[in-house]
Amino acid sequence: MAPNLEISIPSTSTSSTTKPYTIYHITLRSSLRNYTLEKRYSDFDTLHATLNSQCNAPPPTPLPTKSWFKSTVASAALTEDRRRGLEEYLRSINDATDPRWRSCKAWREFLVLPNSVPGSWTEGRASDVRGPVMDATVWLDVHRDLKALLRETRQAIERRDRAEAPQMQHDAASEASRSLVRGATMWSSLDSGLQAMGGSGSGNKTGAESGQQCGGRPLGAGELRRRRDLLNAAKKERESLEELLNTATKRGGAGYDDQQEASEATKDLLWKGSASAQGQSTSKGGRVLGAAKETERTRELDNSGVLQLQRQVMEEQDQDVIDLTRVVARMKEMGVQINEELALQNEMLDVFDKDVERVGNKLTVAKKRVGKIN
Repeated sequence: MAPNLEISIPSTSTSSTTKPYTIYHITLRSSLRNYTLEKRYSDFDTLHATLNSQCNAPPPTPLPTKSWFKSTVASAALTEDRRRGLEEYLRSINDATDPRWRSCKAWREFLVLPNSVPGSWTEGRASDVRGPVMDATVWLDVHRDLKALLRETRQAIERRDRAEAPQMQHDAASEASRSLVRGATMWSSLDSGLQAMGGSGSGNKTGAESGQQCGGRPLGAGELRRRRDLLNAAKKERESLEELLNTATKRGGAGYDDQQEASEATKDLLWKGSASAQGQSTSKGGRVLGAAKETERTRELDNSGVLQLQRQVMEEQDQDVIDLTRVVARMKEMGVQINEELALQNEMLDVFDKDVERVGNKLTVAKKRVGKIN
């Protein structure tokens, strides 16, 4: 089955170089995104030769021949004929029932398609890509699917905790585990692609050069930081889901180890503490905490789960402290700048005061002279 990708060459243009040549504007439309590429005839010629070499068979439609006596720059009719021929050439490969040409690396690089399983970018989800995601638009699509996958993982863990039958518990846990493995692969692809777009993963290439090679506009420093924050948040959420998945919940079925179950007595000891422990605390002069109330978040958790929840809350509080520290640091910088501005204003007022005093002395001398004249 041919992929659901529409390819067309609606227009052409002429380059502004010293030796002008014709540029063919290739428009690609799919369920994920639409974008346009600019190629010259030599790019098509290179693609054709590479496909013949890698696939050991010529494409379904031959490539329009090169004209040695006429130039497309000077002939509008020749430009139009070649545009139609190149459009038919690309469409024949895209619509062919034989996927051998679409499976070649040269085809994906020519159309700036992700390094994925053949046809998966257009037939499946953006999350099916393999390797670095180096296109800015596809990067956002994959990140969107990663967030959806993490939500599905959390739902699978919740189904496991609510299930009564051991088989249902096992199926839900297996689904969550598979989703986490896919999420780790997607996160790695996004991280590698972001490093490439930022210029940190490809030698001395700058972010602009990397963005241009990826077929999109270069990303600015602010956008790179924003995407890095999105990746860090997704990584933190994935790690918390992994820990939740590895935590056995309180269930009466045979699907979990009895030693992992938290009985009501264990919960009472966990939250309230034993009477002897309270007596020891009071005898030593220590402070005795009141009994903690059960909440919806802790109702179905055992000791390990409550401990993990506590760690997660502490991490969130640590992150809040870090954010607050940043805000305080910014306020400190603003306070320092205000102080510097006030110091400058005070200096200007001192200079102004001295000028007023000097002018006042001059006026006094002038009045004395006027009095002598009178």
